[in-house]
Amino acid sequence: MPLRVIDHPLIKHKMTILRNTETSTKKFRELVAELTLLLAYEATRGLETTPTRVTTPMGTFEGETLKRSKVVIAPVLRAGLGMVQGMLDLFPRALVAHLGLYRDEKTLEPKVYYQSMPESLGDAVIFIVDPMLATAGSLAAAVNLVKQAQPARIVAISLIASPEGAQRMAREHPEVEIVVAAMDSRLDERGYIIPGLGDAGDRMFGSYKIDPSAPGD
Repeated sequence: MPLRVIDHPLIKHKMTILRNTETSTKKFRELVAELTLLLAYEATRGLETTPTRVTTPMGTFEGETLKRSKVVIAPVLRAGLGMVQGMLDLFPRALVAHLGLYRDEKTLEPKVYYQSMPESLGDAVIFIVDPMLATAGSLAAAVNLVKQAQPARIVAISLIASPEGAQRMAREHPEVEIVVAAMDSRLDERGYIIPGLGDAGDRMFGSYKIDPSAPGD
């Protein structure tokens, strides 16, 4: 499935504030949660529903409710943690997996240091959340980990993507739907998104690097 950039005025507005170096840690966290919720509306568009009859104050209504499929939110540590609450606001009963990955700064390839997944995910829809889709090394590795559980569907949600990362995901995991708020111009020679927003994890948790082009997790 192709990567989708959600072109919405609210998302553009919030992303502009998010990128600003003057945005505080508190505001950054709030914006990440808000943007995740907005993106989740589009990422969940393909969920199946079932006909349901309800009684209104004026009579009966033939509506639809979500089928009882298991929903799992899988943040890529550490920056992905900031996107969990936005997803839980929509799916308060969702299970939460944790995928610990870091990027080797020399090879730019991901290393797995932690993995915790709920059991019995054969019928689950798994949403992998990670703010930055740069080289796609971390996301591709996260998808490989999740695929071992053989879920029914995998969807990835990121705030910013690079063309290089999008191309890699299309080659390695063409069946995974990816929803993002913005597609930036390129990666620099170090594999950082340009213009990006800096290190999402650092800005989210208050350990901000001086270099504003520092990579995401």
